[in-house]
Amino acid sequence: MDTTVFVPIPDDAPAPGAGAAVTPAVRARALTKTYGHGEAEVRALDGVDVDFAAGRFTAIMGPSGSGKSTLMHLLAGLDSATSGQAFVGSTEVTGMNDKALTALRRSRVGFVFQQFNLLPMFTAEQNITLPVELAGGTVDREWLGTLVDTLSLGKRLTHRPSELSGGQQQRVAIARALVAQPDVVFADEPTGNLDSRSGAEVLSFLRRSVRELGRTIIMVTHDPAAAAYADRVVLIADGRIAGDITDPTPESALAGLDALRTVGAR
Repeated sequence: MDTTVFVPIPDDAPAPGAGAAVTPAVRARALTKTYGHGEAEVRALDGVDVDFAAGRFTAIMGPSGSGKSTLMHLLAGLDSATSGQAFVGSTEVTGMNDKALTALRRSRVGFVFQQFNLLPMFTAEQNITLPVELAGGTVDREWLGTLVDTLSLGKRLTHRPSELSGGQQQRVAIARALVAQPDVVFADEPTGNLDSRSGAEVLSFLRRSVRELGRTIIMVTHDPAAAAYADRVVLIADGRIAGDITDPTPESALAGLDALRTVGAR
């Protein structure tokens, strides 16, 4: 049975997921980001309130320029907010200085981007373990082995990025994001540079990392088929949370996007 539901979010509604007894993995409260001043001001985010549950795979979708990447960057501490608050667990990210943000990103936050960002002179294994070593930690070899097995990288660990396919490089990037066992992994268009087969493999691995390894994934995507791998889709339009889809399918994600475009065209 298709349990998908698209729920428009009224302006005065509480944050999706708010009120739960367990602290969300990530949350935003009245989060705002503006660029420019006066008549040239652009409001990329407009008072966003949203919760992201731990141990879940959530996709953020919206039309081009809707604010989805801006939201992810503020939640991850990659950009500064104009006002409002962003939290990773109970830790407020907004207002942190650069040193504190660096420590947070090394220990509690992982990243997977459209560009794989692997260091060409290092092997796959060296690229994977680099974040832990930069933080001065010790690699958990058992956990590394679990990641390598889950991502089918066992025969590629001694290869350099130039010797790997795009899909294999992205799997290395996923393992690198997970190796420090962060509280949350942010993925920004992680299949944007991949063919459809490699993209499907990467999305399957992301979903497995949630369901089998207990990770928390927040992914920005414009692709309804990619969003369907998630447990939930948060829709954003004009810098505001505009809808919520549970158990998404490609069809329901596309319908949600179409609904946003229809509203925006009025």
